[in-house]
Amino acid sequence: MADTNTVVHIGENSPEQVAYKLMEKIADVENMILYTPSNGSRSTVADRKWILDTYAECLKTVRNPANRV
Repeated sequence: MADTNTVVHIGENSPEQVAYKLMEKIADVENMILYTPSNGSRSTVADRKWILDTYAECLKTVRNPANRV
């Protein structure tokens, strides 16, 4: 039987949203793009592993800044 008590926080300034915004900033600094470029950009398209690893690291950092890498 599926768990029906799952809570998903998608509101403004939730840890998940802050982590996503942080991931977007990191992607910008690292010249990674989160979509397929249509203009011949020299940036690197982020692959699934990079996105998931970076988001997980951001979420961990947002939830507990003392444990950041």
